[in-house]
Amino acid sequence: MRKLLIATTNRGKIKEIEKLLKEDLTGVTLYSLADLNIEIDCPENGATFYENAADKAIFYSKLAPGIYTAADDSGLVVEALQGEPGVYSARYAGAECDDEKNIEKLLKEMSGEKNKTAKFVTVIVIALDGEVIDSFAGEAAGIILPERRGSKGFGYDPVFYYPPLERTFAQLSTGEKNEVSHRAMALRKLKSFLADGIRSL
Repeated sequence: MRKLLIATTNRGKIKEIEKLLKEDLTGVTLYSLADLNIEIDCPENGATFYENAADKAIFYSKLAPGIYTAADDSGLVVEALQGEPGVYSARYAGAECDDEKNIEKLLKEMSGEKNKTAKFVTVIVIALDGEVIDSFAGEAAGIILPERRGSKGFGYDPVFYYPPLERTFAQLSTGEKNEVSHRAMALRKLKSFLADGIRSL
């Protein structure tokens, strides 16, 4: 039985990740940081999603010896804002901000902008005992709306309109979102790795 630590304190992320990884994946037991009584926060000082994900995977894998550790860094990249909020998505409105304050700042910055193009990006890095093993990325393209729609999801989901389904991410069920989201794409690659590649490590 292989063990995999999902190194995040974001309950929304944990819910999405657990739902997708548990489907059709046997022989892997999932753990959260809380399950292992890990309460230390890893600083995020990277300039890219990969750097932040790698830093977290390495950091937490050292605190969980012998357990494969997956960490992600995700964010919203808005073309008109030169890629902002990017790696600062979770703290766009300041260190003590929440989802609502982040959305408020985003909508203020987007006021008057004609180009509403944006994308969600996820990079997942898996490490073991302080060494990076592999990484997996996913993207979802969309449009920033001037108002919120929907009550599901988290983060910027209420203002991220996904044209193929003609709804925001916050209007999608968990199952629908797990078919098309950036995180789901990266997780499917991780899932394939867990089912195949990890056996030879």
